Order: sequence, then structure tokens, then C-alpha cells
Amino acid sequence: MDQQEWRLRVLAGDDTLRQERLTRELHGELLKIDGVGAGYADPPTSPIPGSKGVLTGELALWATVAASGAQTTKVLVALIREWSARERHRKIEVSCGDDSITITGRPDQAQERIIGEFLDRIDGGNRPE
Repeated sequence: MDQQEWRLRVLAGDDTLRQERLTRELHGELLKIDGVGAGYADPPTSPIPGSKGVLTGELALWATVAASGAQTTKVLVALIREWSARERHRKIEVSCGDDSITITGRPDQAQERIIGEFLDRIDGGNRPE
């Protein structure tokens, strides 16, 4: 069975500890969805010798959804939207193939439209309204 491969990156500016905490939290939420596989795309490297143990490198997630699972895709994006909305300043970059969007906490009507268009493109226009 073909799968859609997603890349999820929590955007936290220069705050690597916040990015790591939020990424791990999102990973836990993704594992709760039936039909979605999730893991860490770019595991952080070991701490720099002499540092206080902070990991270096960007932490991102991958998620897979069965290509025929348009309903699962909607559930995945709905979870990301709900997770982002828990805190106004949360941002997550969601990519699937060459297409990507950034979902923010408390999206406005324009962003909701952009998310809907993104889902249409990902699902090949077969998504019910």
C-alpha cells in the first residue's frame, strides 16, 4: 500500500529547549492516531563537549498516512491544528511532498482557507467539503 510521507517541524525560533519539548509532545499525540506512523526525522546530535547537555541540531518528525486514507489525513491535520491552538504562539511547518504550510495557534479565517486548499492538493481534490 502506498503511503503519504509528511514532515512536521515545530518552529520555536532560537529556543531549542522549547522546540524539543513541543516536538516530543506532538510526537506523543501523533502516536495516538490509528493509521498514522510517526517518528523522529532528524535525531539531534550529542551534546557539544563542555556544554550543559543541550542537544544540537534540528528536531523534526515524520508521519506516514496510507495514500488511500483521506479520512486519516483529515484527522492528522485536525490533530495538528488542535495541538497548535493550545497555545497562541505555537507554529508547526507541515510538508507533504513538495507542498507545505505553516499552521499557527489560533488560526484566522484566511489560514483555515489555506489549510483547506492544502488538504485539497494533498488529497488530489477528492476531499469532501
